[in-house]
Amino acid sequence: MTNAERLLMEITGINLTPAEIDVYLSENCLSSTDTYDANNKQNTIAIYEAALSVLESIANNPEYMKTRKFDDMTIDKFAENLQNRIDQLERKIRKMKSDLQTASQSNFFMLFRE
Repeated sequence: MTNAERLLMEITGINLTPAEIDVYLSENCLSSTDTYDANNKQNTIAIYEAALSVLESIANNPEYMKTRKFDDMTIDKFAENLQNRIDQLERKIRKMKSDLQTASQSNFFMLFRE
């Protein structure tokens, strides 16, 4: 699986051109043609950051924030749900980054010194 395919998995239902996918990935120091490495936490964090960038781009479009009425259905919570997903991704990225830093540091410290 490539980085582009992994990003598309994360943003299912959002249609992007290959050029747009390349831009989002390159902004997060990834190449769309490189193989996705699930064991590399930095790579996973970069994919999540790219997905976050996509969602933030959608949130910047005021056209999506309007209430829409179709025959018998109203769509009015899109902006709220989108912001909730953005917040979830931001928390997940922060947690992964802190876990990555914690793993590289020792958990041992000296409480008392002589």
